[in-house]
Amino acid sequence: MFTGIVEEVGEVVDVRADDEVVVLTVRADLAAEVGHGESVAVNGCCLTAVVTGSGADTLTLELVPETLKRTSLGAVGAGSGVNLERAVPAGGRLDGHIVQGHVDGVGTVVSRTPGERSDEVRFSLPAELARYVVEKGSVAVDGVSLTVATVYPDGFGVALIPTTLAETTLGSRTPGDPVNLEVDVIAKYVERMTAGYLQGPGSGQEGAAR
Repeated sequence: MFTGIVEEVGEVVDVRADDEVVVLTVRADLAAEVGHGESVAVNGCCLTAVVTGSGADTLTLELVPETLKRTSLGAVGAGSGVNLERAVPAGGRLDGHIVQGHVDGVGTVVSRTPGERSDEVRFSLPAELARYVVEKGSVAVDGVSLTVATVYPDGFGVALIPTTLAETTLGSRTPGDPVNLEVDVIAKYVERMTAGYLQGPGSGQEGAAR
């Protein structure tokens, strides 16, 4: 589990295909603290670190076809910056919100309006995710925990504080860029558990909701 608080922007130094798997190598300071088999969120996508060692300055991660299909990571190349976050330790601070690293869909940057120190950015999102995004709710964009400022029929807007602009890749995203989206997992569970009740008696599903 993650919190959406980015620890570091790493640099992709190599991308290679190994049959249907894409192997991603990322240079980052936190690589030295990540062991083989540990989870790392890369642009909001939970990936497993492989071939790591003491003192290593790179992370090696494998992208399977399912990951390539459902996220924007297939578009990264050498030189790309990626947001990185290690899994939150049990008993650690939950400074952002509950983020699983399970990308729900890919949206795009629609527009950004720079301010003196902050930016307002609008994102599109797949229609099937719209019901989970509410004003003042939480959403993870490329692994960054953000508060929804405005809801639109086809997307949402956020206000990016100076720290987010300076310390994540969202500071350099431009209109048309793809972004990984993860909506609030609590909203998805509530919907699932109440579906039978909302459909009413006789639907044949009310028992499954209990």
